Amino acid sequence: MPMLEEFDDSTDESRETRRRPRRRLSRRRRIVVSILAVLLLITVGVGGYGWFLSSKVDRNLAHEDLFGDSREQTTTSQGQKLVDDAGDNYLLLGSDARPGDGGRSDVIQLVHVDESKDTVWIIHFPRDLYVPIPGHGEDKINAAYAYGKTPLLVRTIQDLVGVKIDHVAITDFEGFQNLTDALGGVTVNNAQASPKFPEGSTDLDGDSALQYVRERKTLAEGDISRGQRQQAWLKGIMSKTLTPGVLLNPSRLNRVIDAGTEHTVVDNDLTARTIRREAIGLRSIRGADIHFVTAPFSGYGTSPEGASIDVLDEQGMKELSEALRTDDMEGYDGS
Repeated sequence: MPMLEEFDDSTDESRETRRRPRRRLSRRRRIVVSILAVLLLITVGVGGYGWFLSSKVDRNLAHEDLFGDSREQTTTSQGQKLVDDAGDNYLLLGSDARPGDGGRSDVIQLVHVDESKDTVWIIHFPRDLYVPIPGHGEDKINAAYAYGKTPLLVRTIQDLVGVKIDHVAITDFEGFQNLTDALGGVTVNNAQASPKFPEGSTDLDGDSALQYVRERKTLAEGDISRGQRQQAWLKGIMSKTLTPGVLLNPSRLNRVIDAGTEHTVVDNDLTARTIRREAIGLRSIRGADIHFVTAPFSGYGTSPEGASIDVLDEQGMKELSEALRTDDMEGYDGS
């Protein structure tokens, strides 16, 4: 089957029946989405006020070693050299740590900023995508987080796409809700209607946005559709943040920065100074410059252990890898 296009609204009720019911998660640990690093890159470098915001970001952000030995990886498991000079790549994660199972990552988004810094591509990796995980055979991609936390997930994705990941950010859903409310709510283009959310332009506050991006069982493509809703929300957040009403309003921008950093963990190298430097390069980015795709899969299946999976489209992944390695996402045909 062709890879899903951005916000595909095709329907097939039988697909969802193959998905397992969502397990109840603790409120504190349910992490739904992470776009905060990119938001910071875009917003912190705004005029003289940027210095104050940079200081605030430095105080609020928590730093951890999120790379481990994956920083030293220079080739994929197949011996292909990892490209590290064709744009910048940020791994944005939502982690779900359940007692007793080591935690899994429900949200995996790879953000590619092209070398000219005038286009951003956000690539959704479905959590059930069945891929090779170094040292663990094949499994769902979110199992890499359970096996080896962010270092193994970084290595797994670097193996798939053939490019080095420059930075990693993780956030929890409390920050997600607060960020939406700090912006005064956001508007999304909802491609697929559900009982609570009509098709088309939809206004969301923090509570309703959380419901919007967590909904899965009523959607035609299950977790795939949910990932596309997360991307719709990301675009709504980024577009709202880039408006003069936020960027030129010190009080509101201050609240947005607070909400976007208080519940976020980033790698040790993503300092406020680094963020500010990158932000200057991204100052011309606008909503129309942000594009979304879903990592290629060829259909649905069942693993040898009986779990529902998204089958990796190996040829499609090679094409995505080539587009990232050559910094030519504009030429990538995700159909």
